[in-house]
Amino acid sequence: MSQRLDYKAISPEGYRAMAGLSRFVGESGFDKTLAHLVKLRVSQINGCAYCCWLHSKDLRAAGVKQAHIDVLPAWREASNYSAQERAALAWAEAVTLVSETHAPDDVYQEALAQFGDKLMVALTYLVIEINAWNRLAIPFRMQPPAD
Repeated sequence: MSQRLDYKAISPEGYRAMAGLSRFVGESGFDKTLAHLVKLRVSQINGCAYCCWLHSKDLRAAGVKQAHIDVLPAWREASNYSAQERAALAWAEAVTLVSETHAPDDVYQEALAQFGDKLMVALTYLVIEINAWNRLAIPFRMQPPAD
């Protein structure tokens, strides 16, 4: 596959708006490594090759062990995820698949208990942000660098 078009060049205003959301999320106080873990998981669910590549790379650069990244698709069965990571991942999946899950109360309550009001909102914006980037990268066929 090859990239269909360069959405950033064609609509710099739209890109700046998206970058504004990314900037807000980055300045929200939400843990940056956990943010990349969430972004990777959402990108896996959505099947975004470019974002999977990008956030895997960011996690490795942050010092996250490859084994932690490798088992992310099966995080529920893996014992190496903290309670906070589990709450963030469960909420990210619930919000990403909102038409199926309707963001269940138990998942919401666990995430709220782990993050509190302010970071819960930041986490939700983070999930919205990566879903939006996925929805640009996938249809326009953004490609990770060749091996």
